[in-house]
Order: sequence, then structure tokens, then C-alpha cells
Amino acid sequence: MRLADLVATSQRVGDTRRKKEKIAALAATLSRLRGAETALGARYLAGTLPQGKIGLGYAKVFATLEIPPAGAATLTLVEVDELFSRIATDSGPGSGRRKEEAFLHLLARATRAEQDFLRHLVVGELRHGALEGLMLEAIAEAASAPAGAVRRAQMLAADLGLVAQAALQEGEAGLARFQLTVFSPVQPMLAQTAEGVDDALARLHRCALELKLDGARVQVHKSGDEVRVFTRNLNDVTAAVPELVALARGLPARSLILDGETIALGPGGAPLPFQVTMRRFGRKLDVAEMQASLPLSSFFFDCLYLDDESLIDQPTEARHQALASATPESARVPRLITEDPQAAARFLASAFERGHEGAMAKALDTPYEAGSRGAGWLKLKQAHTFDLVILAAEWGSGRRKGWLSNLHLGARDPASGQFLMLGKTFKGLTDAMLKWQTEALLALETHREGHVVFVRPELVAEIAVSDVQASPHYPGGMALRFARVKQHRPDKPASEADTVDAVRALLPVLPL
Repeated sequence: MRLADLVATSQRVGDTRRKKEKIAALAATLSRLRGAETALGARYLAGTLPQGKIGLGYAKVFATLEIPPAGAATLTLVEVDELFSRIATDSGPGSGRRKEEAFLHLLARATRAEQDFLRHLVVGELRHGALEGLMLEAIAEAASAPAGAVRRAQMLAADLGLVAQAALQEGEAGLARFQLTVFSPVQPMLAQTAEGVDDALARLHRCALELKLDGARVQVHKSGDEVRVFTRNLNDVTAAVPELVALARGLPARSLILDGETIALGPGGAPLPFQVTMRRFGRKLDVAEMQASLPLSSFFFDCLYLDDESLIDQPTEARHQALASATPESARVPRLITEDPQAAARFLASAFERGHEGAMAKALDTPYEAGSRGAGWLKLKQAHTFDLVILAAEWGSGRRKGWLSNLHLGARDPASGQFLMLGKTFKGLTDAMLKWQTEALLALETHREGHVVFVRPELVAEIAVSDVQASPHYPGGMALRFARVKQHRPDKPASEADTVDAVRALLPVLPL
């Protein structure tokens, strides 16, 4: 298939807000793919590269806007994939320059629409409204397969391309081949957000409350003496965490898959900042030295597989029992089962006092929904809010096409009178808010760079964040984590926005 055919589908999907029309357009294209193109096309339409990050950053990718487009569409999906594979595997002296040159050569062979598609695909910003859930429905329609079978296969395979290929080439029988097996990681189950303890108990009733640790999510697989550890992104980090490997090897089970967190703890067991834990996962490390200076402690909260039996379809309570039988209490996340609001409130308060992010509330009767933000898991966190100034906004795509969506946020620097950018967010915006802010921001426009509209720093927004972390990517040396728009504050002048120092006060002190 030509790349142009896929790009045309992407544009059709982005141009409609009707879910059925999106699914129909995606299904029609998927059904035309053949052989290796099937997995490739499904991944591209979902906005992902099979190679992952290929060593081309945002600035380099969008510095190519002046490349003249080709007059005709000639690129095929296989050709594009082969070139991306060469870019991804290029290493050694001069590899950065060679990667850029190869990408420029690709863009020179692409039409204007193809260029735009490729740039956004490389940086992971192909937002045309074809999220994974929609793609799974399109695969089911294209293959005439049950949607439930497709969703389950994706849960176990964690690879949309493989699922599309199995469904379209073998139907339901191909999908049935995907089973939970040791050393094949699955996407982690995620949580929705509760407004507080009362909201969580109203939704779940009697439930399990667990400490919410701000560490690195890990999935531990064991068979005999062989152990492998995967991150939430399914990357194999076994070599970086020898103490976790040793812990798993010492467990009595013949085979198991555990879900949990590994975290660096300070004196007295207080959690160190997330960024400190992540030092253990750098690219070039002396693992033995890092283990000695920054040991990790691991705590598990779920058991997905035990002694050759898959437990993902078992209710939470049964999986908890399996976890208790397979691990010592010291290796499990502290838990309280209750329906008492006062007991739950005390548990949450204790979590904050001990320096943790908050708590998780988990229904006792739900299966493990891998890769899904299940209603059976709710997170209870302490949100912080800042009044920040909007410095720029990016045009949305898919359902948000035609509206300014992703906001660039800045805090006031009293010393210079300028606003320092701290991050971006498009979360929390309703349709009404999108419409209002688009009109308001266009009235403040100063200039444009590609899909970004820069504005006079006058409009303030109230932003909720989980915390702040050190970052070299922004002028202030810090970045917002999990930022979400609560409301616009047109009543508040930019001169009254929160200062850089107010935001920095939330920044944890990192040990040397």
C-alpha cells in the first residue's frame, strides 16, 4: 500500500467527529492491507512507530518544514518502514547527522500531506482521533471478529500490529492464540481518578486501599531461576535491578508474574523523589556502584500468574490471596480492606504523612484489565494548583480539530518580569472550554510557528498538578507533572499569576 492511502485515511478520520465514520474509514483501509503491511499500517494509524524512538527529537524533526514536497505520491509503507529501521539502528560517531540526512531524504520523496504525517508520527503526536480503543473496534469490523476477542488479544499481546495481523489474516482463531505467558509482558492496568475518599467508597463500596508509591512500575516474570523485569512501557530492565532479580529468585513459586513498584527509600523508609529512583534506569550505568549507593526496595500489589495458572480473569480478592501466598509481607504494598469512610480517610492521611503520593482504592471483584484505565481502580492523590499564564497553544486534531488545544504554560519570574515555560497540557478541557479559549487566544496571537500559535502572555488558567520535577528541557529547570486545566481565570491579570519561586517550592530536594 502507498503511504498516501494511509495519510488520506488519517485525514478522513481527523475530519469527522462521528465515531462510526472513523471506525468505518479505518476498517476499510485495514481490510486492504496485505502481508507485512497489515501490522505496519495498523501501528501507523494508531500513531506509533514499530521502532519506537529513533533518535530524532522534536526540534530536529520540525526544523525540516522548508523541505520542498514531492510532486507525486510514490512512497510505500514497506519503504518507509525500512528507512525508519535504518535510522533507528544507526549508531556510533556521526550517527546523529546521518539520521537527520536520512529523514530529510525521506521527506524529499514525500508529498506535503505525507511530510506532515511523517513528522507527527516520528514525534508521537499523530492525534487524528484514532486512539487504541477506536483502532481495536476498527480491527474487529475489518476482520468480522468479536470486539471482545480483539480487545483481549491486545491486552495480552500489547502490540496492535500483531493483533491486527492475526485478526485480518486468521480471524478469531488467530486472536485466540494470544495467551498470558511468562516472559511476554502485558500492558499494566491503569486507574481512574476519584475526587476523594467519599467518592471512592461511593463507587466501590467495600474495597482495598493501598499505598500509592511514586516509584518505577515493574512487572516481574519468573520461571525457575530465570527472572526478567519489565517497565510499564514493557522495556526489559533486568540488568539494571539485580536486587529485584534476587528477590524474585528467592520466592518459592515455580513460575509467576507480579505487578508492583520499585522505589528508592531514604533514612527511616521515607520515599525519595521519583527522579532519584529513575537514576537506576539510565542508559550507561555502573550497576554495582549504583546498587550500593542507591538501593531499590520493591513492593508488589498484584499477582497475574502463579505456578502455570493465569489469574488475570480472577477477581482482585483472589489475586491478592495468590500474592500473599507467593510473597512475604515485607515485599507487598501495605493494604487495608474497608468500607468505613473514617478508616479510609486515616489510611490516606497516613500515606501523605509518610511522604507517599496518596492511595489506591481497588474493587475486590474485578479482573485485571491490562492496558485499560479500569473503573475498578481509583487513585486518591493530593493535587496542587497554580495560576499560570498561557504562552502559546497548539492546534488540535481529531475531535479537537479546529480548536487550540495543547497549552504552553508559564510562571511569572519577578526578577525579569518574563514568564518561564514549565510544561504543556491539553487535559481537563471540555468542548466549551476549548471553544472559549480558542477565541480568546486568537485575539492575543502574536505569531505562528507551524501548528503552534504564540500569544501575548495575558490569559491565566488554574492548573492542577500532582507535583513538580527537575527538568533540563525548560528554562526554569523544572517541569509540571500530570498537569490538568481546572478553569480559565480571565478575571485575574497575568501580574497576579503564580511565580517561579512558588512553583519551585514544590520541587523536591534531590540528594547528590
